[in-house]
Amino acid sequence: MRPVTARWIAEVTGGALAADPEIEVTSVSQDSRSCQPGSLYVAFPGANADGHEFVPSAAGTGAVLHLVTRPVDAPHVLVVDATVALGQLARAYLASLREDSDLAVIAVTGSVGKTTTKDLLAQMLPACVAPAGSFNNAIGLPLTVFRADDSTRNLVLEMGANGAGHIAYLASIAPPDIAAILVVGSAHLGEFGSFDDVARAKAELIEGCAPGATVVLNADDPRVAAMAALAPSVTTFGRGPADVRATDVRTERGRARFTLAAEGAEAPVALRLMGEHHVTNALAAATVALCLGMHVDDVAERLSAATASSPHRMAVVERPDGVTILDDSYNASPESMRAAFRAVRDLAGSGRSFAVIGEMLEMGERSLAAHDELGHLAVRLGIDHLVVVGAGARAAYDAAVREGSFGDEAVFVATMEDARAYLDSSVRSGDTVLVKASHGSGLWRLADALTGGLA
Repeated sequence: MRPVTARWIAEVTGGALAADPEIEVTSVSQDSRSCQPGSLYVAFPGANADGHEFVPSAAGTGAVLHLVTRPVDAPHVLVVDATVALGQLARAYLASLREDSDLAVIAVTGSVGKTTTKDLLAQMLPACVAPAGSFNNAIGLPLTVFRADDSTRNLVLEMGANGAGHIAYLASIAPPDIAAILVVGSAHLGEFGSFDDVARAKAELIEGCAPGATVVLNADDPRVAAMAALAPSVTTFGRGPADVRATDVRTERGRARFTLAAEGAEAPVALRLMGEHHVTNALAAATVALCLGMHVDDVAERLSAATASSPHRMAVVERPDGVTILDDSYNASPESMRAAFRAVRDLAGSGRSFAVIGEMLEMGERSLAAHDELGHLAVRLGIDHLVVVGAGARAAYDAAVREGSFGDEAVFVATMEDARAYLDSSVRSGDTVLVKASHGSGLWRLADALTGGLA
């Protein structure tokens, strides 16, 4: 982070300064444990814990200034709303960086694939800053912005939404020079109401672009492709007709290979990521890189070298006992569940496949039908054993039984502890186990237990 003063922070936020105005801030954190010398600690009042109570801890680990909504016994800037103030700071800070450098801001959104695409770009682009994990909301995005400095040439930002206006707000903080929209899917459908509402929310990114921006669109998704009418400059990607294409797509033990075709050139790509669905994410990342001036050969080489870098996202762990764990437990939607089922089937090969699934949250009135469809799909795809965890996902078990599963081909357990006990007694060397559910279901804890920290 480029150093800023306490005076500047107070001026930008309109806050009341209770500190030496010349204090220099060199990083920003909302976690008192991660503060370091020169940090600005942002105290968020929360339902379970009030950040103001951790001001002494933050000061002890190096925070020199605190952004607060009530006075504290430490140097601080007092504001009305810490989240709004954080956004104001990030907006002004990024604007100052752009004035003095050739920094390119790249924004990625979509119902699925955002984090993987962001991770690919972080490994492909030079002098790049990208979020750790899924920092894609009104707090995470500004914190990522503050990690950029005068040496940064590419700032990759993930923009998520749980409702209308969320992406518009994030884009107002960091108007992108390149905006990539991946997929309009059913994630958060319970909060949006309809696929058209989801599409409108994703299209907010186009409206928030910087002047002269390029919009990168998935030509294989009709709702995304239709957004071309909103953008003056569009580059498309897809498996069908598009500016950047994947041809001759195939999989080997669950990992996709294809030919990248663009700008009259072709180059082979062999992804190290698990699952054919990552072809879409790879194409999106490739298109962004090409828009930034990289050559097709270089893009293909870097895509082929990239690895999964965010936890609980298609992470393959081979245990010493010969059991393979496919940990995709960070989040779940019908689309990503289907992709994960195919991935575990392909990865298992001639061995047995287990799909351990929990509830997909935020599905609204479609929840029962969506879980029902998963049970039918698991049987039709030939998943050997479906283990359904928790009452919220039980419809998947019921559907699998109706579809023809018998014996222990489909199992329902109430808790993660029950699931662990079942797996400990059932899996053997050569088996492959998928663990997948929405993050809020907590099934990622089971994945951690099964991998024993090997991930």
